Parts: sequence; C-alpha cells; structure tokens
Amino acid sequence: MKRLQNKVALVTSASKGIGLACALRLAEEGAKVYMGVRRMEDTQKICDEYKDQGFEMIPVFFEAMQEESYASMIDDVMTQAGRLDILVNNFGVGRPSEDLDLIRSSEKAFFDLLHLNLGSVYRISKLAIPHMIKNHQGSIINISSIGGSIPDVTRIGYGVSKAAVNNITQQIALQYARENIRCNAVLPGLTATDAAMNSMPDSFVASFLSHVPLNRMGKPEDMANAALFFASEESSYITGHILEVAGGYGLGTPQYADVVGRA
Repeated sequence: MKRLQNKVALVTSASKGIGLACALRLAEEGAKVYMGVRRMEDTQKICDEYKDQGFEMIPVFFEAMQEESYASMIDDVMTQAGRLDILVNNFGVGRPSEDLDLIRSSEKAFFDLLHLNLGSVYRISKLAIPHMIKNHQGSIINISSIGGSIPDVTRIGYGVSKAAVNNITQQIALQYARENIRCNAVLPGLTATDAAMNSMPDSFVASFLSHVPLNRMGKPEDMANAALFFASEESSYITGHILEVAGGYGLGTPQYADVVGRA
C-alpha cells in the first residue's frame, strides 16, 4: 500500500517550485491532493497531465493577499473531501529590493513579510486544525527557510518572518499533540526553483555553494521528500521538529569556504 493511501492533503501555492513538487510527491504516495492556487485553469491542466499516472490532484482557489480566500479554500476542501489529514503551508514571499538591513529596509516591507509569511501559516492552520481535531489526527508541514535559523546581512524581514514560522511550528506542535496533530517545519536552503534561478547571478550561486558541504543546490524534490516524511506514518513520533534541508549549510565554521577554496 502507498504511504498516504486514503489521506487528504492541502498544499498552498502548489502550481510551481517546491509547492508543486510537494503536491506531486504526496499524490504519488496515494493522497488526494488539493492545490491552493490563484491560477485555477493553469493548475487544472497540471492535474489533468498527471491523471494517467493515477495522481488525484484538484485545484482550489487561494490568493494570499485576499484573506477571505483562506477560509474559502479550507471550506472547499471540506465540502469536497469531508476531511483534511495533511496541510503543507508552502506559501511564502520575499521582497529583496526593499528588505535590506535594519536601517535601510522598508518598514512597510518588513511588516508585510510578517503579515504574509507568518500570517498565512497562522490563519490557515487556525482554520484547518478544528477539522483535524474532529478526526483526532493530522500532520501540518510548514515550509520555512534556512534564513529563519541563520541571520543574514540583508533580508531582515524575510529572516524574522521565517524564524517566527519556526516558532509557531513548535507552538502548534505542543498545543495540539494530545489531539494527535503533529506540526513540523522544513527549512530549504538554496533551492533550484525557476524563480530562484532567474533571479540569482552565477557569482552569487558560486559564493553560496562554497558554504554548502554537499556542494550543490537543493532541488524542489528534496524538499518534497522531507514533506512526505513528515506527512507519513514514518514520522508518527516526531513533532515540533525544525528540519534543515540545506546540504549542510551553516554546519561548519565561517572559515569553511576559505579552506575548501584552497583545496
């Protein structure tokens, strides 16, 4: 039997990148996967494309800037499926042109990032958990970032918002463990999504990889495999875990890159 047979999952921002990889991986393991997206027609084409492989994937409308869509998305899943076993809070946004260091950063961008990156996890989980309580089980996986655990010289708002996602992950884990609801976080490092590859110069990638012991960028599928682990019974005794999926980034001393570069 597949690992997620008869399970119902919801993945937000699931039409591309890490979200799409998560949706596909969960569907491959037998889950009925609802994909929270803005572009319903385009996502339906993706769902149709994978039908022949036996993947059951259904788009539901979700627009992070429209808070009313959070509730309607959960309502759509419950109306259609009657239950929700797995929630992957994948939505996240950055504002690199405005989100700099403390002094130079836009205050509006800072609080927008908190509102969106933390607020989406807070609101969607708050809506989903009562349904999980009724079934006395559930798994929530929050897609955070290595930037939430390792400070940077820029992107202060993004880093603080993702650190808050790590904390709310553990808050939820503790508060609902007795209801058999688990909550864990996946922290991607530098990941080769289309959006990332189109925005980063080669010099930046080379510099970053000099600090990654495994010496490669992550793939969306690497993050999806971690999400699958947390969604499945294989992690049934794990909750509140903050899992870095970053190739060992931040593991060594600051001199690591210099030593590797001379080798």
